[in-house]
Amino acid sequence: MNAPARDTAAPGRLAELRPLLSELMDLKRIRTPDHPDGLAAHGFRRAWADLASGMDPRIVALRETARAVAAVRLGGLDMDVLQRAGLSSQEALRVLGRGLEAVSRPLDPRLRERLSVALAQTPEEACHAPPPLFVERLVQQPRAGATYPGRPRIVVSPQESHADHCYAVAVGAVLVAPCFGASPALPFVAGLSHHLFNAALPDAGYGGEALLGDLLEPVMKRLTQESLATLPERLAGVVQQALALTGNVDSAEARAFNASDALDRVLELEAHARAAGFTLRQAMEDLELIHPGPLQAFGDGVLREAGVWP
Repeated sequence: MNAPARDTAAPGRLAELRPLLSELMDLKRIRTPDHPDGLAAHGFRRAWADLASGMDPRIVALRETARAVAAVRLGGLDMDVLQRAGLSSQEALRVLGRGLEAVSRPLDPRLRERLSVALAQTPEEACHAPPPLFVERLVQQPRAGATYPGRPRIVVSPQESHADHCYAVAVGAVLVAPCFGASPALPFVAGLSHHLFNAALPDAGYGGEALLGDLLEPVMKRLTQESLATLPERLAGVVQQALALTGNVDSAEARAFNASDALDRVLELEAHARAAGFTLRQAMEDLELIHPGPLQAFGDGVLREAGVWP
């Protein structure tokens, strides 16, 4: 049974979560040799493969969110990489647990515990089914950027893909779900699936879509149905139920999904603004780019001698 809906989030909770939600944006741009499209795209593929294999959406939602939160600090150091580096499964799980703990303080305590349990139950077994065909198209489909009717498009680089956006919204929906008294599974699936139509329809943004007028909605519905038709029947039913959360705030789950969608769209641009405004002073004073250790004094001296940093 769905949790009772609230008109708004619990006071202050979204503000507490904002720094972590902002850091999740980094997963769109953290790349490894194993995952050159970025960790968010990797998680998007993995989540859809698990769902297509018949895994319970509640388990997928918690597993993927736990992995994503741990990756905020650990980046590409996932279970597979750590074991290839020589760690035992238990040692790797301890490292992943530290990654989760390092950033999980703002989370709802019950959700934090559920994520910790989910992370400890995430063996990196091979999926029994490949991701659905639309997944790769969404990985390759860029988002339009900031658009508005009658105004020039603002494109920021690197462009995020629809897979990046959908994965961030899915994970974010799980994190904000307790703020609205929502169960996390359907908001997570809604996040993964709310741009299925863009697997076939290049993204023209709000400015371009406005020119389609009343033709837009039937096109979106038809293309979404084409993607749904490629899914196993049971999963297609779950996705259709999740997509009913979009475009309304009539339930706690709908509010959780739509809150995450709104936050991701704005925090993505904030991430670009933050990167554009980054200064050398921040690198040297806030991040101690010449890290503490036996070579720090030598490195600082080199920078002074070269006139790079006082």
